[in-house]
Amino acid sequence: MNTLNNQEDLFASLGLASQPDAARAANDAGDLGLNDFLKLMVTQLNNQDPFEPMDNGEFLSQIAEFGSVTGLEELNQNFQDLAASITSNQALQAGSLVGREVLAPVDTGFLLTGGNLRGQVELEQSSPQVTVRVFDQVGQLVREMPMGSAPPGALKFTWDGINDLGEFVAPGHYSIRVESIQNDRAVNLQTKMFAKVESVNLDGRNGLTLNLEGLGPIAFNNVQQIY
Repeated sequence: MNTLNNQEDLFASLGLASQPDAARAANDAGDLGLNDFLKLMVTQLNNQDPFEPMDNGEFLSQIAEFGSVTGLEELNQNFQDLAASITSNQALQAGSLVGREVLAPVDTGFLLTGGNLRGQVELEQSSPQVTVRVFDQVGQLVREMPMGSAPPGALKFTWDGINDLGEFVAPGHYSIRVESIQNDRAVNLQTKMFAKVESVNLDGRNGLTLNLEGLGPIAFNNVQQIY
């Protein structure tokens, strides 16, 4: 086996350019690049035992293995840069949601003084009678609102904060249950409530969450519509 004494010739035979001294000096001392690795390999070849020379296959295998590791590290860095860019864009978009109203699949709303609660349900088929019922925090019925018949599709409703006695109730949390008659039987529908976004939170573990007025956080993925 012929020993290669010229490092430049070895680099050229592998299709690589020798790294300039100035560029090498600029690199972090703790980083081992491919050219540095090859330099070590050349030193190993120059100082090998002539009676037990290094096998060519082993030499090339080590180079290929080092190159694979280097490629994986670069790919991982590219993915990290991409993730950071996506997170930054999400943060910018999330900031525009503050103060806007969203429709979320929750059955509880927060009634402000002099305010109202608005919601929506989806009917898969027409119903001769839809009824909206409002309950306080202890589960007591405070208002029952017959909505009459309704066709398939979205049905919106509004509660003005007045109970069945015609009195304004105290501000706070109230739950809404919507019942429809379908095929001569009562069916409870999934209630969705409108709420204002007070703030947003974005982190790597939970993703984007919206803090709704009086209701707390909800995952952005659960939001049905943005207004």
